[in-house]
Amino acid sequence: MAGETVGYKKEKTCLQLKINGIVQGIGFRPYVFSLAQKFDLKGWVRNGSGGVLLEIEGEEEKISSFCRQLICNPPSLAKIDKVEQRTIPLRNFQSFEINSSQAQQERHALIPPDLAVCRKCLGEISDPNDRHYLYPFTNCTHCGPRFTIVEDIPYDRCKTSMRNFPPCPECRQEYDDPGDRRFHAQPVACPCCGPQLEIRDRTGKVVSGESNWLEFFWEKMCQGNIFAVKGLGGFHLACIVQSSAVQTLRNRKKRPFKPFAVMCRELKTVEKYCHLTEDEAELLSSPSSPVVLLEQKKDLFLPENISPGLNTLGVMLPYTPLHFLLLQGPFEIMILTSANPTDLPILKGNDEAQEQLKDIADFFLVHNRDIVQRCDDSVVRIIGGELQFQRRSRGFVPRPVELGFQTEATVLGVGAEMKNTFCLLKDNKAFLSQHLGEMGTLESDGFYRESLDHFLRFFDLHPQILGYDLHPGYYISATAKSLSVKNKYAVQHHHGHFASCLAENGFGGKAIGVILDGTGYGIDGAIWGFEIITGDFVNFKREYHQRYIPLYGGESSIKWPWRMCLSYLVHSMGEEGLSVARSLFAPRFERELKVLEKGINSLPYYLPTSSCGRLFDAVAALLGICYENTYEGQAAIQLGELLNDKDIALPLDPYPFLLKEKEIDFFPMFPVMAGEIKKGASVSLIARRFHDTIVKAIIMAVKEVSGRTGLNAAALSGGTWHNPYLLRKIVNILAQGKIKILLHRSVPPNDGGLSLGQAAVAYWRWKANVPGDTHEGN
Repeated sequence: MAGETVGYKKEKTCLQLKINGIVQGIGFRPYVFSLAQKFDLKGWVRNGSGGVLLEIEGEEEKISSFCRQLICNPPSLAKIDKVEQRTIPLRNFQSFEINSSQAQQERHALIPPDLAVCRKCLGEISDPNDRHYLYPFTNCTHCGPRFTIVEDIPYDRCKTSMRNFPPCPECRQEYDDPGDRRFHAQPVACPCCGPQLEIRDRTGKVVSGESNWLEFFWEKMCQGNIFAVKGLGGFHLACIVQSSAVQTLRNRKKRPFKPFAVMCRELKTVEKYCHLTEDEAELLSSPSSPVVLLEQKKDLFLPENISPGLNTLGVMLPYTPLHFLLLQGPFEIMILTSANPTDLPILKGNDEAQEQLKDIADFFLVHNRDIVQRCDDSVVRIIGGELQFQRRSRGFVPRPVELGFQTEATVLGVGAEMKNTFCLLKDNKAFLSQHLGEMGTLESDGFYRESLDHFLRFFDLHPQILGYDLHPGYYISATAKSLSVKNKYAVQHHHGHFASCLAENGFGGKAIGVILDGTGYGIDGAIWGFEIITGDFVNFKREYHQRYIPLYGGESSIKWPWRMCLSYLVHSMGEEGLSVARSLFAPRFERELKVLEKGINSLPYYLPTSSCGRLFDAVAALLGICYENTYEGQAAIQLGELLNDKDIALPLDPYPFLLKEKEIDFFPMFPVMAGEIKKGASVSLIARRFHDTIVKAIIMAVKEVSGRTGLNAAALSGGTWHNPYLLRKIVNILAQGKIKILLHRSVPPNDGGLSLGQAAVAYWRWKANVPGDTHEGN
């Protein structure tokens, strides 16, 4: 018929949609509601443990436009993984509604991470005429707690720690109003109905309540007192940025050198103390709001004891209304560091914090909203324009990492002994836990099992395959063996690192691995750590490694870098090296040195190592930078901080070394370095030449392996790759040689990302029906 529009007919139809992904807790249902209103469609939407389910009825053309906009332009915080759509009989709906949630047999819903406070909420708590004025638990659909308060899915208030706070009529009205940004915001609260704060002293006595807590906090902080502050995922310790207060915190916490993080009022404050790029500013201001490692400005000094021996500073912005309020007073910056006793998990309960921190904190700023899941701050850095995680936790967990393969079974990687995370593989996703820290105590074991149970329940997972570290003495390996999983595979540490990098890059073929770290149990019983390997998820072959060097004093040498330096000097220079060691270390360690000298020739009794971390320790001690590691990687970090961006542009100037018979021998550089020290060469120059030596050795080894095997992809993994100079220099040179570089961008290169590799190796060995543990070429 003339004039008739070709295309959709104005016939009514009804569709049912099942949507999986991060679609709960981020305003997805209100968004669906608003779209239905826009296109004049009827039906309903609800949360389920499988995701979001909706039925939509109306004209075909309008439904098509609705679906297109929903899938192509979802809410900014949503991530749609899968949409199942089917036509169903007409329901003759009269309106569009948000229905009550229902549990489903399949549990595919993904809970979003905790989200930093948004600008609109900050505006409300700053407005004296708003009912949220100065309220530290203000939130909306776009911000606030999620992962740390959720007990189960579907994500509804009754399944969070907010169930103890029934909303008042005003909050209920906002919650029910489709035009309000708090429409179906589960943690919605105000001073009338939500959580409340109080300040206690060391004895537990309440010294300040709702009315004057903020003024009390400012007054006591300015007097140099230390506060334990209950935050989003656990307690922090806070003090003002004043040398005496910082030192008091160090003395009480028994943390002499490990750097503290700071929280700044706003970006302008950050720019006052640190150099800040656009990418770094964007990270700081993002909903994830991590701690970002920044270069300090030299012309505006902060107390040196905040980050001793370092040019970088860990900085974050206020990510909760509470933090925002704390920094609206007489100071614009404060120390804010995790409140966990040494080697124990971050604290989350008011009573446990009161008991375990009573000798550290003077006052306790607590509230009555329970923390369900502990979750420490994430720590990131921009290196060469790319994001690198040092710790992946708050703001990112439990968001999954996409895999380049689909699994046919559920897999668990139990993680490492240090910087532990666990990882669960399901379908094409890897779910890594929050940072769990160091294993080996009853408390850490309890935290581990609690978190694992939480994830398994969340996603209704039952692992059939398990990967764990090959080290026979690791506590976490014993935990792995106690779990009731049918198929278990012990994964060699560096194979796990290698596989982690392959997995997050979606690389399924064979590649070269350059794995540099501090400690990993080798298949020959030695401690590995400077490894050039080839292989894939199933197998690996060791192509090159650093020449073995004995650990004088056993694993205690990890704590004392000067002992590693003694070992390198003696084995590279003989009696002359011993003489150099005496001149350097006898004034400080005379008694220990004499004891070690007596056993120098007892090589069979010393544990051999190829560790890159121990090599850095030795050079740091040789240069007088660090004699004792009071925290993991201290010597290596301080040595790396002697270099800057300008050094990267300089040509390589390496010391002599040897590459032969699968060994990289750095012994020849020690006599040269010792000679330069004697001549008064600058420490920074020697440090740069040392780094250049490692760069040159790796480049030569990778090129030789590539030429011999035909492999043209190299995966860089292990904690040493946090060193910006090494990473940028090697990436720049290898890229010129047409070798594809695989880097960590979604998980840390350190042991925090190891669980992903363990899970990947275990799965593919199971899939290939390869029995036994991962050994070289097995």
